[in-house]
Amino acid sequence: MRARTAVLVAVAVPVAVAAAAAVLEAGRWELYADRHRIHLTPVARRSCSDCRGAGGWWTGGANPEMEACGCWSNRRELRIRLLPLPATADEPPF
Repeated sequence: MRARTAVLVAVAVPVAVAAAAAVLEAGRWELYADRHRIHLTPVARRSCSDCRGAGGWWTGGANPEMEACGCWSNRRELRIRLLPLPATADEPPF
């Protein structure tokens, strides 16, 4: 029974990772993960007719600023906290 379960897990994990990578790429998300958090941020679409994948454009004037395109800036960032961050030595824990 354990051998069968191990084989199923060994097959299922790479398939799940490949499926998750395909979904992230299709939805234009960037993934960052470590043991404390999973962070998904939106990425500008290459097919956007306004910014053409640059993420925005520069507005003119004496002090030019970058104006973000709506293809990514109107989408939410997603954060999932996994483990608490360790307290630094010079700060009290509470």
